[in-house]
Amino acid sequence: MAANAVSHMRFVFASDAFKGTLSSPQTAAYLQGAARDYFPDCECVGIPMADGGEGTATALVAACGGKMRGVDVHDPLGRPVHATYGLLQGGRAVIEMAAASGDQLLQPDEKNPMMASSYGTGELISDALAKGCSDITIALGGSAAIDGGMGCMRALGARFLDENGVELMGTGRDLAKVRSIDLSVFRLYVGDARFRVMCDVTNTLLGESGAVSQSVQTAGLDPQDATKLEEGLANYADVLDQVFGRASGASVRDVSGSGAAGGLGAACIAFFSAQLQSGIASVLDLVGFDRILDGAALCVTGEGSFDAQSSAGKVVPGVAAACKAAGVPCVALVGSIGDGASAANVPGLTAVMPTIEEPMSLDDALLVSDKLYVRAAERLFALVALGAGIGA
Repeated sequence: MAANAVSHMRFVFASDAFKGTLSSPQTAAYLQGAARDYFPDCECVGIPMADGGEGTATALVAACGGKMRGVDVHDPLGRPVHATYGLLQGGRAVIEMAAASGDQLLQPDEKNPMMASSYGTGELISDALAKGCSDITIALGGSAAIDGGMGCMRALGARFLDENGVELMGTGRDLAKVRSIDLSVFRLYVGDARFRVMCDVTNTLLGESGAVSQSVQTAGLDPQDATKLEEGLANYADVLDQVFGRASGASVRDVSGSGAAGGLGAACIAFFSAQLQSGIASVLDLVGFDRILDGAALCVTGEGSFDAQSSAGKVVPGVAAACKAAGVPCVALVGSIGDGASAANVPGLTAVMPTIEEPMSLDDALLVSDKLYVRAAERLFALVALGAGIGA
């Protein structure tokens, strides 16, 4: 490689946040500093990353340009709560449903899916539509409600009616009572807006891996309530199939991801005709990552802990796969490497390097995370410079 080509290398930095320590922009800044020590004229592009979980809206605002918007909405039990979502440039919005309808908004003794609703998530979507957004991404996960998304859709004008034509409130206990849905206002309200859904679970609406079963396993749902909710979701799925038809002959209950977020996945499929996509895949699409990789000599990604779970919908494998498709080498700089974890198990990942230099406790490592990361970044680019020199 010619010296002039080496000096004008282009590097892309696309790391997830290191939970509790380093933000994605911080990692990019440290990597840029190390890169320019060895390649003074290099071009560095930092792109904040997230996998669809908490912090995704903030990361996308930073990556795409825009702002976080705060809105007064209702929590899962109908109480006032202030929630935020991301307003991106180009009439786009990113909404984390957990911000308004998340389990973390309730105290342990308040958690009752029979009474909870996703209405607040619908209010956030409504606000985005009112702000002129026509491309809305919803990140599912952490729902306090098992309402099949009825609350969310009610906030957008849908009316769920019982056998007497009386409108239901749209909580979990109403699932079994739904007989028809009035969409006249909903269709006017939503118009031609495009909806994307970030979802990293593949559970269907009903059964052993369904919305109710998952809640039983994670939250200890009362068995009697669990039975009522399961029966209610089955009835609800029948109504959705009647109103919206069956896609390719399949019931919405059988679509992968329909059980996500207490059944909000099913509602997004039916009401929005949305395709469910992994969080990191959606983020890469929204930031135009393929375009960003064009002409790059190396991409550096990373996360706090690289382990067996790093191969399932996380930032590192997602970025690595995109790099493989673009023909760009990809290296992960991570806080720690778990037993059995290897770059060889992640397609597109050339190497993985931990920031830890010697045996130490997690608490000690967190206290000096900045210093550890900076020194690891320096080691990484020393090796890159060595390789560039050998190949010159």
